[in-house]
Amino acid sequence: MSVMNVRRRLIPAAVASALGLGALTACSSDSAATGNTDKFDVVASFYPMAFLAEQIGGDHANVTSLTEPGQEPHDLEISTKQRAQLEEADAALYLKGLQPAVDEAVTQTGIKTKIDAATLTHLEDHGTGGHSHEGEEGHSEEHSEEEEHGRDPHVWLDPVKYAEIAQGVGKAFEKADPDHAADYKKNTEALVKKLNGLNSDFENGLKNTKSKVFFTNHAAFGYLAERYGLTQEAISGIDPESEPSAARVKELQQEAKADGVTTVFYETLVSDRTAKTLARDANLKTDVLDPLEGITDKSRGDDYFQVMEANLKALQAALGAK
Repeated sequence: MSVMNVRRRLIPAAVASALGLGALTACSSDSAATGNTDKFDVVASFYPMAFLAEQIGGDHANVTSLTEPGQEPHDLEISTKQRAQLEEADAALYLKGLQPAVDEAVTQTGIKTKIDAATLTHLEDHGTGGHSHEGEEGHSEEHSEEEEHGRDPHVWLDPVKYAEIAQGVGKAFEKADPDHAADYKKNTEALVKKLNGLNSDFENGLKNTKSKVFFTNHAAFGYLAERYGLTQEAISGIDPESEPSAARVKELQQEAKADGVTTVFYETLVSDRTAKTLARDANLKTDVLDPLEGITDKSRGDDYFQVMEANLKALQAALGAK
C-alpha cells in the first residue's frame, strides 16, 4: 500500500465522509485520484475555474469547487475540511488575487500541481473603468484617492483571455496526468474553439451600438469592455460589497445623461439595492449582467456559454445594438 493511501487512512471519518472519500478499504495506485476513485482529482477555487477543469478534464477528472453555488466567491473562507480536501487532491486550480483565503490555503498545502490561472494570461488594472468629459478633469484624481486599484482578476469574462487560460490549464493537466494527455489536449482544443466562436459573437453583436458606455454594480467587466471597445462605469470597485460615495453616485447620474446610458446592470450574487437606487434616481432601467462567479437557479443559463450569450443580449439591448 502506498504512503499516500496510508496517509488517507488517518483522515477522521467525519472529514472523509464530508469529502466524499467513502470507505477507504482498497489500495489504489499512486496515480489514482483521491476520493477512492481512479480519476484525476482537481479542486477548483470557484465556478470559472471548475468549468475549465470539467471541460478539459472530461471523463478523466473528478472536479470539486471550494465555492458553493450561490456563494459570493470574494467572501470565501476556507474550512478545515476544505484544507483536507486540498491536501488530498492531485491538482488545485485557482485565480490568485480574487480569493485571498484560497491563495493562502493553496500556498500552505503540499499539493504537487498548483495551477494559478493569473499566471496564464496578462492581468491589468482597470479600476472602476470610466472616462472623463469636458469640465470633469478632477474626477479621476478623486477616484485614485478614494480607492486603490489592484490588478483586475475577472479575466474569464473576456473569451480570448479565458481561452489563453484554458490552454495553460490543458498543458498543466497533460503534465500532471500524462496517461490521459491526448484527451486533455483534444478537450482543450474543443473548448478554445468554442471560446473563439463566443468571441466572434460578441465582436459582431457589439460592433454597431448607439452607446458604448454601460453601468455595472461592481467593476467585473473591464476586460470585456476593453476587448469590445466599450466603457464600463462601475458603481463600486472590484469589491462588489463596497459602498460608493455620494460624489460617485452624482458623477454617474451626470455620466448617464452625457453618454445616453439607459440601463444600470446588477448581478445575482450580491445586493441590487445600490444599483436600483441609482437607476430610480437617474430614471434608468435595470437589468442583469452576470459576472459568472457562480451558477444558481437565478442564472440566465446552465453554464458559462449560455450565461455569456445572455450577457451579450443584455448588452445589445442596453447599448442599442443596430
